[in-house]
Amino acid sequence: MTRHDPATGSSKSRAGLRFSSGLLAFAVFLVDVLTPLEGAVAVLYVVAILLAARTSRRNDIIVAAATCVILTMTAYVLSHDLKSIASPALRALVSLAAIGITTLLALQNQAATSRLAAQARLLNLSHDMIFARDRRGVITFWNKTAEQTYGWPAEDAIGRVADDLLQTVYPDRRDLIESVLLEAGRWEGRVEQRTKAGTALTVDARWALQRDHLGRPVGVLETHTDVTDREAAHAALVQSERRYRRMFDASRIGVLEEDWSGLRAALNSLEPGEAGLRDYLVQNPDFVRYARGLARITDANPALQRMAGASSSSAFIENVDRLLGADDRSFLGGLLAFAEGEPFYEGETDLVRLDGGKVPVLFTITFPPEPGGDRNVLAFVMDITERKQSQDALLAAQAELAHAARVATLGELSASIAHEVNQPLAAIVTSGEAGLRWLRRDVPDLNEVTATIDHVVAEGRRAGEIVTRIRTFLKKRSPQQDILQISEIIDEAALLVGRELAKDDVVLTIEVEPGLPPVRGDRIQLQQVLVNLLVNAGQAMSGQSGPRIVTLGAGSVAGERLAITVQDTGPGIAPGDLPRLFDAFFSTKNGGMGMGLAICRTTVEAHGGQLSAESVPGSGATFRLTLPYSQEHTTP
Repeated sequence: MTRHDPATGSSKSRAGLRFSSGLLAFAVFLVDVLTPLEGAVAVLYVVAILLAARTSRRNDIIVAAATCVILTMTAYVLSHDLKSIASPALRALVSLAAIGITTLLALQNQAATSRLAAQARLLNLSHDMIFARDRRGVITFWNKTAEQTYGWPAEDAIGRVADDLLQTVYPDRRDLIESVLLEAGRWEGRVEQRTKAGTALTVDARWALQRDHLGRPVGVLETHTDVTDREAAHAALVQSERRYRRMFDASRIGVLEEDWSGLRAALNSLEPGEAGLRDYLVQNPDFVRYARGLARITDANPALQRMAGASSSSAFIENVDRLLGADDRSFLGGLLAFAEGEPFYEGETDLVRLDGGKVPVLFTITFPPEPGGDRNVLAFVMDITERKQSQDALLAAQAELAHAARVATLGELSASIAHEVNQPLAAIVTSGEAGLRWLRRDVPDLNEVTATIDHVVAEGRRAGEIVTRIRTFLKKRSPQQDILQISEIIDEAALLVGRELAKDDVVLTIEVEPGLPPVRGDRIQLQQVLVNLLVNAGQAMSGQSGPRIVTLGAGSVAGERLAITVQDTGPGIAPGDLPRLFDAFFSTKNGGMGMGLAICRTTVEAHGGQLSAESVPGSGATFRLTLPYSQEHTTP
């Protein structure tokens, strides 16, 4: 099956028209020359010119016209005498005039046709569906895009009523739209139409009224733009916006919409140098305070309004500075996350209410990655007042329980305490009696008396220090965060348990690495942890026939953290008990409460450390306590 080439067919058609035009002109010439007809036979040349005009080529018309003029003149010369001008000459002039007029009209028509064809080609190049219709709505032109979009080829669409073909649904009454078109000459609106396949389309329609030279309306040019996908996307966007707004307004978590674009510009203008942006921000708190004022709040949901004590979101249309207290440290972390391109930042701070009160909150700031995301930063804020109160109540209960544990521990250490106190008291009595004897001599030895009195004072102070240390250990008070030397804590704990361990023939060995940096924490709580671990180690070896040794060591771990170990030579911990060793109310001792190790782990974790245990049955147990060094005294 051969394909039909339109260009080849058109070329053959033009050649046939040229041949027909030439043959007709030659036939007219023969009739004019060979027949005795007296009429203006040469007028028939116009038919040949009209045939040539159908090729739509200007040159074909000109060649045909010139040929007809030449043939007319030649026939006149061959058939008539040139000496006298009579009716044949007049007929020849009429023929020439007819040829000229026909040629002129043909050229004008060809130019107009060319213009219309060019316009039609331009309309076919348009991405919009374009068609023309007359006043009755009958389609007279149908461009390529209309064919492709609607599905009807031009030969099927032309001659059909547009509204019936496309099943057009208008936004208003059809007669009202027509009246607007006639009055204004134009109309624009959105209509619904259907394709040949039955697919519904939403199009933006633009109508232009066409008028004749007398101003009478003769047709309408319709241009349609398919906005079906755009309309669907817009509807989905509207639905998404409504869904987001419902979640935004109904959420019990506070939500802030913020604009950080000004903050981005400020960060881009910085020149942190070799130190880097992170170090620059840490070392320049003034810039951080300035940056807080650049983070603008654009909206706040009702939950956040209630949290901040506001009656409407208008109170928040400013920067976040008013919601953050002067001592806030969380914004720096959020600023660093924003500058380093992190997707979000989480933190905890106090939100300042409009009446000046503070609300403890957890927050998450999300930084959208897409362009323009700096204007759509979202902060999710959760009020943790109740959780804080629960934590405070839990800490208070834990403090009560820890105090009870300390009392119980002192009860277990009563013999050791009595021994510690009796030693200086006995020394005081002995020194006092010696002093009296030196005074009762015939010649009192005042030097010896002075020495014995100094000894009495020293032992009295020692007894007082023992009592003070015991009272401090027993005292119930809020935790104190102080800078502590771990060697002092170890010595104090060893003094408290020394007699208890000696009673069971337990040897305490202390191995402390010299020059350890200080830690930050509560002296009494850390003492309690060490005392508890040491007493447990001694009790674990009670009744053991072999050597009873407890090694208390302290040293650095990779130079960053302090590690304290309590190691015994007892029977160790059963593998089944090891995972539950730090659980509350679990104990491996007969009559034990099961709270000592649980309190120890909680205390250590509250100090930012970790407490773990490891054991090989038959080879003793090792408890390892790690604590961070105090930042104030960490060497760079």
